[in-house]
Amino acid sequence: MTTPADAASRLHGRDLTLAYDQRVISQDLAVTVPDNSFTVIVGPNACGKSTLLRALSRTLRPARGHVHLDGRVIGSYPAKEVARRLGLLPQSSIAPDGIGVADLVARGRFPHQGFLRQWSKQDEAVVAEAMEATGIADLSERSVDELSGGQRQRVWLAMVLAQQTPLLLLDEPTTYLDIAHQMDMLDLCAELHAERGHTLVAVLHDLNHACRYATHLIVMKEGAIVAEGDPATVVTAELVEEVFGLPVRIIDDPETHTPMIVPVDRRAAAR
Repeated sequence: MTTPADAASRLHGRDLTLAYDQRVISQDLAVTVPDNSFTVIVGPNACGKSTLLRALSRTLRPARGHVHLDGRVIGSYPAKEVARRLGLLPQSSIAPDGIGVADLVARGRFPHQGFLRQWSKQDEAVVAEAMEATGIADLSERSVDELSGGQRQRVWLAMVLAQQTPLLLLDEPTTYLDIAHQMDMLDLCAELHAERGHTLVAVLHDLNHACRYATHLIVMKEGAIVAEGDPATVVTAELVEEVFGLPVRIIDDPETHTPMIVPVDRRAAAR
């Protein structure tokens, strides 16, 4: 059954059972990604965040239920059609040995190629723009093998941007990045959402980053969604302690006026 909320959303799933072989991660899961949102999924390790993202991106087939993309079951689309509508930055990716940065980013244009449409100046311009946006233009002639983990992460993001999809799914996009590049990456995501009209779904571990950047927060625990909505209304000290088992205080972020999570000093409390 399609709810009104579903009908207004390009990407949603209902009655989802997600499993790896016989190990069930989530049951009867319902999720709606609001259009034009920057949706962030948070929760403890192994709670099902990345599994849900994989189902939404069609890299994991639900054991039960369906994910819908643009009004159709996502599995009914040809792979290239999905890749023209939805871009995915997985948690870990392996580049072919010896491939150059520009060549890897150019692979993001593959969904737009075909028998009657070969490489064009437009493709070249899109690739250059994606590398400029992610700050890797000066690395274009380098081999991906030579790069640091953080540099490689930005190359993979550039490849996803080169797909030019309205939906972007990012699994822990700040992995391997130092604090400055974490902020650069999230600022770029916020720009893609606010200025370029992309709908983003990201899995993040840092709750303060999630509260600062998300317009819609999904909180998971043990395979279930336990809360969702605007971080300003969803995130409470009680929720954080219930989900993460961590006593905290919630204060106002002096820069963004979004919730800031401050762990209680348990050592002081134990004295």
